[in-house]
Amino acid sequence: MSHRVSILSSHLSPVMASEKEAALAATPSDSPTIFDKIISKEIPSTVVFEDDKVLAFRDITPQGPVHILLIPKVRDGLTGLSKAEERHIDILGRLLYTAKLVAKQEGLDEGFRIVINDGPQGCQSVYHIHVHLIGGRQMNWPPG
Repeated sequence: MSHRVSILSSHLSPVMASEKEAALAATPSDSPTIFDKIISKEIPSTVVFEDDKVLAFRDITPQGPVHILLIPKVRDGLTGLSKAEERHIDILGRLLYTAKLVAKQEGLDEGFRIVINDGPQGCQSVYHIHVHLIGGRQMNWPPG
């Protein structure tokens, strides 16, 4: 390992490292995900928005003062953005519009970031499409 890589590795937070490890270990499947269990209320969550199509709840490992996950209540084969088909256009738009509504509800008038991780290199660890709404702090560019 080069000295530069060693220095960079030593500055990664345990959460970042474990998220990356989880993403690399995750495999897409049709089996129920943790999000399916949150939708069915088998696993508790702090819900901030819910309608017949979308559930939004606070992330348990927030990356900002506000970090909310928005998920479709029905997966319909939409495990990640790269798996989207024309039939998913409505729910994809609904997720983004709902993110805007929740951002306003959360007082993120100065801005926010939307993130959709896709696949192992995109650090996706749950194969049920989800939108991260992150705000309440100054974001940097480029992202990690």
